[in-house]
Amino acid sequence: MPYRQAPPGATAEEPIIFIVEDDEALREALRSLFRSVGLRTEMFGSAAELLQSNLVNVASCLVLDVRLPGLSGLDFQAELAKANIHIPIIFMTGHGDIPMSVKAMKAGAVDFLAKPFRDQDMLDSVAIALERDRQRRQAQKQLSDVRARFDTLTQREQEVMGWVTTGMMNKQIANELGLSEITVKIHRGHVMRKMGARSLADLVRMAELLGIHSLVSR
Repeated sequence: MPYRQAPPGATAEEPIIFIVEDDEALREALRSLFRSVGLRTEMFGSAAELLQSNLVNVASCLVLDVRLPGLSGLDFQAELAKANIHIPIIFMTGHGDIPMSVKAMKAGAVDFLAKPFRDQDMLDSVAIALERDRQRRQAQKQLSDVRARFDTLTQREQEVMGWVTTGMMNKQIANELGLSEITVKIHRGHVMRKMGARSLADLVRMAELLGIHSLVSR
């Protein structure tokens, strides 16, 4: 399920809730509930319908019935994980039991609501799910931005960054790489500028995000 752009009239940051429920009356009730608090929705009668669609690339969550025609909600959760789609899921069921809910939660579900559920319980769970997805997307964007900056470094600058962020002094790095201390200092300045690092602590955090300490491991 590739991501598609938000439809005309929708802001890039406007969240959306995907509802997968074979009971049309409940689908409509959920849509009305979410509309009452200003949330967009897209509705599907089965997991297969959603699989044939594209997901909008904005903060979102999935309100999913456990008992569905064809692919069950739990099986659909597993399929999404295999496809590396990490949309937060809120399960609904009229026939749920403890083992089923435990399995869903262990696989990363935000909540497991037994029908009939209180409107406020659903809204609270959706708020948690959307915030979780916003944070995940923010972390992904941060990593992508840092990786793009790292890719602008020369191979030597990448090496210097790896050593600098282990706590080595310029003289030690120079000895390690067979360079003069002044050359290391120049490379270090280039690294700080290209990475947009305001301090060594900033640079260390970036290195941790990228996992580049393995480049200089012994």
